[in-house]
Amino acid sequence: VPNLFDTQFPAWFAGIAFAAIGIGALVPAAIMSIAAANLWTRNIFKEYIRKDATPAQEAKQAKLASLVVKLGAVLFIVLLDPQYSIDLQLIGGIIILQTLPTVAVSLYTRWFHRWALVAGWVAGLAWGFAMLWVIPNKATNHAHFGGSALPLKDLSIFGWHPFPADMQVQVYVGFIALIGNFVVAAIVTWILRARKVSNGVDSTQVEDYHAEEGDPRLKEVAVH
Repeated sequence: VPNLFDTQFPAWFAGIAFAAIGIGALVPAAIMSIAAANLWTRNIFKEYIRKDATPAQEAKQAKLASLVVKLGAVLFIVLLDPQYSIDLQLIGGIIILQTLPTVAVSLYTRWFHRWALVAGWVAGLAWGFAMLWVIPNKATNHAHFGGSALPLKDLSIFGWHPFPADMQVQVYVGFIALIGNFVVAAIVTWILRARKVSNGVDSTQVEDYHAEEGDPRLKEVAVH
């Protein structure tokens, strides 16, 4: 699209269009910067480094984390081949999808063992990366990370190819990795439960999932 603006429209129009693209890119960038700052401040800094951190210290950490993320983004733009931005987008989709069993499924069932979910997550990520690695990009002559669709004929499970060599149907790599994620999580859960490995204590109650904004119970949880 930027190339279309640059070659087919007057310079003044292309300038306005490029400015609009830049402004539009700032919106998701700002959201991701805020998310990264919150992740570092609340889930890492306050949880493991300084549990008694004051609100002022948390705000300072959030600002620093946000600045680091922005500088990292600028370095990616300046130092890396723009083609890698597409590759990173493909990888990001695979990574996020592998959190589904832990984040979403665990809201509805406690059957999976927590360490089994971790094992499934690791297995899903590893398999997803492995499949992305073998997909070539014929347009750019890149041998790796050429897309997110894998022909079923190239699907390998520890060297075993379950589909015939002439199978041209393609499937999303993240979906295949997610299936492996669930399978590993289920098998490891069965093993850990057979060995009676502790799964921790679930302190939530049914009422906790029905609290609304302003509910006194939320204030009690926040204070605790």
